[in-house]
Amino acid sequence: MDSVIAVKGLCKSYQGKMVLDGVDFSVAAGEVYGLLGANGEGKSTAIECMLGTKKADGGSVEILGMNPAARHHNLFERVGVQFQEPKYQNRITVRELCEETACLYRKTDDYRRLLKMLGLAEYERCMVETLSGGQKQRLFIVLALIPVPDVVFLDELTTGLDARARRDVWECLQRLKEAGLTIFLTSHYMDEVEVLCDRIGILKQGKLIFCGTAEEAVARSPYGKLEDAYLWFTEEEVQ
Repeated sequence: MDSVIAVKGLCKSYQGKMVLDGVDFSVAAGEVYGLLGANGEGKSTAIECMLGTKKADGGSVEILGMNPAARHHNLFERVGVQFQEPKYQNRITVRELCEETACLYRKTDDYRRLLKMLGLAEYERCMVETLSGGQKQRLFIVLALIPVPDVVFLDELTTGLDARARRDVWECLQRLKEAGLTIFLTSHYMDEVEVLCDRIGILKQGKLIFCGTAEEAVARSPYGKLEDAYLWFTEEEVQ
C-alpha cells in the first residue's frame, strides 16, 4: 500500500539534548500506527514536527505527499489532530465548539452525525467543561473528524481515563479503523496498543529502537507479553 506518512532522519533537540535523533518510519494508507515511549522520549514532539507546528532541526516529512512546512494550510484541510492538551474557550457548548471548528474548513462532515456516532448527541447543548473525561475525549475525536480527514493524529488520547471510558474510546477508534481511516497515535497503554495498532514504533533516547507489529516485538524479547517486551526494549524494569 502507498505511504500516507513518510518520515526520514527526523531530528529535534532542546538546549543541547537530542529528543529525536534520525527517526525513520512510514505509515501505510488505512494503517493504525502507534508510537510508544516513556514520558519525555519525544512522542509529542514527533507529532508536532511531523505536522509542522514545531520546526525540526533536520530530516524530512511527507504527509499525503505534502511537505507540512511548505503546504501547511493544504495539509490541515486533509488531516485531523487531537493534541495531548486540547484548548477550548470557557463557557462554550459542545455545539458551539463543533460549529466553530467547522468554520475553519472548506469541506466538513456533519458534526451532529459524528456526535451521534460517538454517543454524544444528547450532550450537544451542554457546556464542554461539564463533560466527563471520557466524553471530552470522544468530543475531541469528533473535532478531529470534522474536516473529513484522510489521516488522524491522536496524542495520548486515553491518558487519565477510567477503564470504562477508555473502552468507549477504543470502540470509537475501532469503528474508524474498520472504515479505513489512517490513524497515528501515541499511547502508554499496551492493552490499547494491542487492540488498535497494526504496527508500533518504540522511541528511546531519541532513536526509534523498534518498528514492527506487537507480535514481532514480543517475539524479539525474552517475554510473552507486550508490556514486558516494551519494558525490555526500553530497558525499564520488568517486574
